[in-house]
Amino acid sequence: MYGPLPPAMAPAGVSGTVGVGRDDLVSGEAVALDLPPAGIGLRMVSGLIDLVLGFAAWYALQWLSLKVVGDTDFALLVASFTLSMVTALVVVPSVMETMSRGKTVGHWAVGLRTVRDDAGPIGFRHALTRALLGVIEIYGCAGIPALLAAVCTRKGKRFGDLLAGTYVIRDRHRLSVPEPIPMPPELATWAQTADVAPLPDQLAVMVRQFLARRADMKPQARMLLGQRLLRDAAPYVAPAPPAGAPDEMVLIAIMAERRRRDTERIGRDERLRRRLLG
Repeated sequence: MYGPLPPAMAPAGVSGTVGVGRDDLVSGEAVALDLPPAGIGLRMVSGLIDLVLGFAAWYALQWLSLKVVGDTDFALLVASFTLSMVTALVVVPSVMETMSRGKTVGHWAVGLRTVRDDAGPIGFRHALTRALLGVIEIYGCAGIPALLAAVCTRKGKRFGDLLAGTYVIRDRHRLSVPEPIPMPPELATWAQTADVAPLPDQLAVMVRQFLARRADMKPQARMLLGQRLLRDAAPYVAPAPPAGAPDEMVLIAIMAERRRRDTERIGRDERLRRRLLG
């Protein structure tokens, strides 16, 4: 029932599978939130800061090793230098990104954050994978492989991101949550008395995306998609809407009524929780 949309019926920037933009994060309420990937320029500035600090930490630890171990035991000195490199370039960045939930010093400076592909916070495994690959693509190759990968991938991923399943976002960019469309007055009475069941998540996403981007669609595609979505939503609504009601208005009424009922239910649950715990 919810197969891919024909290309001509899908609005610009919307996935033909479920009606969601390719870079959209979909919340539990089927609202697509925009988590924009960081631009190449910000990534380069952030990477340069981390590169300089990484080398500075590495050299500082080597100097400390030389002072502590001395040059009398060559094997121990080599081991301490190796440990210094691993600590400065792998351990410290991994721990920092894990503890800060995706931030390096460079990220802090320019307002970036590393997140998982599903936009969740990264863990130690993600941070360690990025740091290990970073030793090769950033420190070992002066960042050239990372830059090429970021230019060629859709979300500006370097090889460490591709392997870890992460990408970098603009942490200081405010999420844009679309304002809900109000209930059409002519359908308010019908919607309030109708039995409106929750729509399947995939269908709810498609309806919301259609209503948000319908103005950018061609009239024929807009009409056909509206008819299809209403046909798919009809089994979840009873009785049928008034005869002659425009398809788009009916879809708006269904989504507005579900939002109102969900809001009231959440409010009742919260009041009950406070009474039980208070």
